Order: sequence, then structure tokens, then C-alpha cells
Amino acid sequence: MNAADPVLRVANLSKTYPMRRTVADRLRGKPREAHLAVDGVSFDLNEGEILGIAGQSGSGKTTVARCVTKLVAPDPGAVIKLQGRDVVRAHGEKLREMRRDIQMIFQDPYTSLNPRMTIGAAILEAGRVHRRPGSDRPEEFVGAQLERVGLPASSADRKPRELSGGQRQRVAIARSLAVQPVALIADEAVSALDVSVQAQLLNLFLDLRDELGLSILFISHQLAVLAEVADRMAIMNLGRIVEIGEARDVLSNPKDAYTRRLLAANPNPDPSKRGEVTA
Repeated sequence: MNAADPVLRVANLSKTYPMRRTVADRLRGKPREAHLAVDGVSFDLNEGEILGIAGQSGSGKTTVARCVTKLVAPDPGAVIKLQGRDVVRAHGEKLREMRRDIQMIFQDPYTSLNPRMTIGAAILEAGRVHRRPGSDRPEEFVGAQLERVGLPASSADRKPRELSGGQRQRVAIARSLAVQPVALIADEAVSALDVSVQAQLLNLFLDLRDELGLSILFISHQLAVLAEVADRMAIMNLGRIVEIGEARDVLSNPKDAYTRRLLAANPNPDPSKRGEVTA
């Protein structure tokens, strides 16, 4: 990958889901209908950049994230390149390597962790599965990941049920960092948390970007959240990107009518007011 190339390149990404047919539909020979969840989406994620993707529920944001990590296969014709490597065609060991390099943080911290594993075991497993340096020294390895996300090393012996929602999400981030990725996908990673905890985690994402040079694809329906962290912003509606640009420009001078409607429905998403996240 050349220095000027994006960490992640997505072009012509579409995803169609077949709809279920009723018994009556089958008896009548009615063809199966399909739902186009993502329609020709294209964007680049640059090194050390936070790209926000916004849109209401059902706009296709999460489907984009799942296609990028190949949790679901995109429709034919899609181009997904991670550091120049073809994600669409990857399988086996190559796909495992790519999933190490682009980690996903899910919305619900209450279900993304195994309730039977200690925090330390979950983080250590991630490091060992991907054979990360230092994972042969469990206590030191786990402690370093926890401290990086603002948790004491003593948290390693606790179970997820003993932690608050914000602490669990920090653990999920620490588990992702344990494999030393080049990019993160945060899919509504703060939406299940209260406003004060949201602000703390958004500052953590900013610190990680600055400290590690991570590229982050940050998905949220909350424009106020993206105003806090995003360098650039893409607005999705009905599976398409209707507007993309510098976050400040999109928020202060939206070009698309759908973006203007989103702004009207959100409380003051002002990118100049860092640290003042609103619900």
C-alpha cells in the first residue's frame, strides 16, 4: 500500500436480502422479492481518520459495516480493499488476517462479551488466537490493554456482569485493541450508554486515534455524537450515501434535503462544542 492510499476503500457496495415468501405465495408461484439494503455505496477511510456514517434506523449503516468485515457477503461487483488487499475474495487464513486488522465494536456491551469468561480471559483469547506479541505473558498483556482503555489491571479477574455498561464497552474496545488492528468499526458503540459515559468513551476513541494512529469508521444515528469525533461524515438514506464531506461542512451547510431533516430532528450537533455531547 502506498502512503497516499486509503486504509479502507469501498466502491459500488450493494447488499440485497431475499424476502420470505408465505405458503400462499409459494402456491401461487409468486417470485421471491428482495430488499436492497445497501445500494452502490462508495467511500474511503484514510489513515488516522474518523469517518462518521449517519442515518436513521434501516438506512443501511450496519449492513455496510458487516459487509466491510465480511460478516455478510456483498452483492457481486463490490470492491472492498483493506490496505490494498481484496476483502471480497479473501477466505481462510487471508480472511482471518484481515479481520485481525479491522476490528468491529458492537452496539450492545451486555451481549458482546461472553458472560462465563473473565475480562482477562476474553482479552487474552483475542491476543492468542491472532498470535499477538506479548500474549505469552498473560498478566502483563491483559493489564496493558485494560490500562489503555482506562480500566485498572485488577479488572481482569472480574466477570462482565460485575461491570457497568460503560466499563463493558471499554473491555470490548480493549479486546479489539489486543489484536493490534489498523482500523476499528464502532457500530453505535455509545448509543446504549448515558450521556456522561458517552462523552468519556468518545474522548477515548479520540485518544486512541491520536495515540495509535487508528482509522475508525464510526456509525451512529446521533449527529451530536458524530459532531464530537468525526473528521468527515457520510449521510445514508435508503441504502445510499446522499452526502459526504468534512464533518463541519456537512453539519453547518448541508446540501441534501435528507441531511437537513436529520439536523432538524437532532439537538444542536455543533462540531465546535467538543466535550458537550447531547442526547
